[in-house]
Amino acid sequence: MKKNSAIGREWSEIEKELLTPEEIAEIDLKVALIGELIKARQEKGITQQQLEELSGVKQPVIARMEKGKTNFQIDTVLKILAPLGKTLAIVPIDQR
Repeated sequence: MKKNSAIGREWSEIEKELLTPEEIAEIDLKVALIGELIKARQEKGITQQQLEELSGVKQPVIARMEKGKTNFQIDTVLKILAPLGKTLAIVPIDQR
């Protein structure tokens, strides 16, 4: 019987074997962006449906973005951020 080498290991260990550092950085950035979008919407106390009305981005698209189930376009992100009182910024990458 073949032993599953993934059992009992941390995801971060497996992730490093499967993905390049660039892919990991891209995933981390997307996760952070999605987290900030959700946080901003919740801080405003608005639903996805209300955000649709304010941004013009359809609620199902917002839901897919928040679940990480879509590759979103930057113009879509900007449309969603504007009514939340947020924008994107280009900042130096933290070199750890």
